Amino acid sequence: MHNFTLRSLCILLTFLPGTSYPGAKEAGAGRSSGASALTMCKSVMKDRVVAHLSIDSTIRDVLAHPAFAGFGRLILPWDDRKADSNLRLRDIGTLLPYHTEVNPADIVTALNRMIDDAISGKTIFYEFYTEAQKQTESTKRNTGLFFFRGKPGAPFAMVCPGGGFAYVASVHEGFPYAVQINKSGYNVFVLRYRAGSGGELATQDLAAAISYVFRNAKALSIGVDNYSLWGSSAGARMAASIGSHGVAFYGGDARPRPSVVVMAYTGHSELSPDDPPTFAVAGEHDGIAPPYVMERRISALRRAGIPVEFQRFKNVGHGFGLGTGTSAEGWIESAVRFWQRFMK
Repeated sequence: MHNFTLRSLCILLTFLPGTSYPGAKEAGAGRSSGASALTMCKSVMKDRVVAHLSIDSTIRDVLAHPAFAGFGRLILPWDDRKADSNLRLRDIGTLLPYHTEVNPADIVTALNRMIDDAISGKTIFYEFYTEAQKQTESTKRNTGLFFFRGKPGAPFAMVCPGGGFAYVASVHEGFPYAVQINKSGYNVFVLRYRAGSGGELATQDLAAAISYVFRNAKALSIGVDNYSLWGSSAGARMAASIGSHGVAFYGGDARPRPSVVVMAYTGHSELSPDDPPTFAVAGEHDGIAPPYVMERRISALRRAGIPVEFQRFKNVGHGFGLGTGTSAEGWIESAVRFWQRFMK
């Protein structure tokens, strides 16, 4: 059975009468009536060869892949722009105007990791808003959590990609980050939030997602102590805001602040005396969020007695992601070590 047939079967199973699309509901928001259909779809994928993606795969291949049935569009950056379905993944950087050093191989590796997890029967996408909440506010349908499983019971990191609140660059600074953090055994969630809100709704989405994960920690087999928030550019603003003011301030449950905040190339300058330990990185040629803005914030945190680490990289600009092949390569591993220092 070729891939198109697999995809068609999964979509058919998903949209049979009485079912709904297979956003995972197992962990607390009520199990979807389409869950059994999704289970059947995964069974089909297990029994058949389901192709990995390559840099020569197209956007159409991503959207049609049975592993992403029902939520594939949320992998892509834009909500309000229809991407060219013939665009190859080697050129996906054209969808990310605020980002540099976009490495298609890193993106494909992360997507294939997700495919492998789905084929093995693992749920890779969770909805943290209920159907009633989405009916009240339709843009909440543009949200969710992509889950990269680590060791059962290990702490979790939540990653907030950037995109200037115009788009969500999960493919560049969400999924690839998760793969790297995952190598140390930690559980990782990549947040798909509402863009286009100037950050207010996006930060509310982050608070709702953290609350969801805490409420469903047992079902997700994760540890909630010592969790960390990671963000790049606009996503770093979100992570730092939760670090400064807490989850409940943005409409979430009364939950602890993160053990650390990891910030990449942002112009966010606000802080509080209660900010968590902070790890930050920036490129010296960043014309969107000049590194001196970050350096001023880091200096203020130090004066407040908050542990910080700052790395500034030569010859890179804004939105460098993993920084593969640049002076920034390896910064994720440094950030993980920083996080580990503050685990209790």
